[in-house]
Amino acid sequence: MSAVIDVLRRPLGHFTERTLAGLALVLGTGVGFGLLLVLVRVNWTPLYDVDHGVAAWLNDLVSPYGPLVTVLNALTDLGGRAVLIWLISVAVVGLLIRRQGRLAVFLIVTGVGALILDPALKTLVDRLRPEVEVPIGAYAGQSFPSGHALGSFVAYGALLLVFLPAMSPRWRKPAIGLVATIVVLIGLTRIALGVHFVSDVLGAWLLGAAWLGITAYAFRLWRLERGRPVPALTEGLEPEAAHDVAPAPDEAHLLPHPRAAVFELIVGWVLVLGALYGFGLFVSYHAGGTFLATLDTEVPRWLAEHRTPARDDFSWWWSKAGDTHAILLISLVFCPLVLAVWRRWRPVLFVALTMFGELTLFLASAAAVDRPRPPVGNLDGPMPTSSFPSGHIAATLCVWVAIAIIVFPRTDRWWRWAFVALAVVMPVGVAVSRMYRGMHHPTDFMGAIILCTLWVGLLYWVVRPNADLREGNRPAIESEDVHTLDDELARAGQVE
Repeated sequence: MSAVIDVLRRPLGHFTERTLAGLALVLGTGVGFGLLLVLVRVNWTPLYDVDHGVAAWLNDLVSPYGPLVTVLNALTDLGGRAVLIWLISVAVVGLLIRRQGRLAVFLIVTGVGALILDPALKTLVDRLRPEVEVPIGAYAGQSFPSGHALGSFVAYGALLLVFLPAMSPRWRKPAIGLVATIVVLIGLTRIALGVHFVSDVLGAWLLGAAWLGITAYAFRLWRLERGRPVPALTEGLEPEAAHDVAPAPDEAHLLPHPRAAVFELIVGWVLVLGALYGFGLFVSYHAGGTFLATLDTEVPRWLAEHRTPARDDFSWWWSKAGDTHAILLISLVFCPLVLAVWRRWRPVLFVALTMFGELTLFLASAAAVDRPRPPVGNLDGPMPTSSFPSGHIAATLCVWVAIAIIVFPRTDRWWRWAFVALAVVMPVGVAVSRMYRGMHHPTDFMGAIILCTLWVGLLYWVVRPNADLREGNRPAIESEDVHTLDDELARAGQVE
């Protein structure tokens, strides 16, 4: 019995020695937050004066400069709930695919805890937001603590702890510094934009440090209970998972001839732009009396005559499936999943170049052709770009065609045909909605098809996104199954 107790005491003592400073830090941040909470709640005069004085001073300093406000808003969005939920969700799904359930649970618990603490404490304290002379940010809800500062501290800190093992030791300190810089900048933007006091941000950082420290400490206890060594936090939570949390550890070179590929893409981009410009000029100004001119006249007119309130609403929703936010969301979900499953950057590069090329080709050709919208009621009102080609349709075509090109050859399951169907149904639906709403001619749809066909075809030839399949690459899950089976067979042979 005494031997068993001694066995249990030794690792516990070792753990306590290594984590005593960390535990003291966690407790210290918790006490600091509690003290600050009390001072805010009782409106302690020195803190009140500092908070309101800094808010007024920064408002006078920042409000006259529009570009600076734009930059601050862009930085503050990095701590927004939408961005943080996306980051945590994608990371959790990737970890589950890589069979790192413990790390996925850590991210879920840590993230959900921050989501609960923020509104609960805001309601408890019920502090009003700063009132400044020139409001440059409008945000609803209470002020203490800052949700952006709390969420960014917890989310970026948790992600750093999970993915540190994937980095080489020389890059770990710069990564920690980068994350710390992002968190600090997000907190400072909340003060500079006049939507939070200094104490709101400091309180959020203290609370975030305490909560992240508690969940990390619990994870280390979890490891101890399972007889695993407890690493320093600078090595991450699970050093043994370095291979599985690395995005693409098996890929040595992204492209075999990167310089040649760059020149091929530049030349190809110019040629695609030339094709779009030539076709756009023809259908916009020189196609009178042709079938294309009749099509561009009659189809928008017929669709406008058959509008109904229900169809207007339906077309609006389907049209939104092709706007910038929807396409960006699809790309930001698909690309991390590709990394998690196939451990290759090249398909991600293919999608990224597809969308970058689509956007730049659309903007350049729209500015060059400068085609007016159809002469019917435009349900979406004035738009900043011209009619040819349709950006909504081109973006929808490009993203779904690129996804189908990557997914279809990588599996023999029946559901791969669903991606082929989406590559057809989604662009057609967006095209019909845009023409129904009077925003595009049929030949604008043709221009989008030309853009997608030429640009995606060029990228497929240059980037070769599925080259890893010829090298024998398999999905991460399948590879893990094979390794597990091989290990079990080897052990069985040793037993025999």
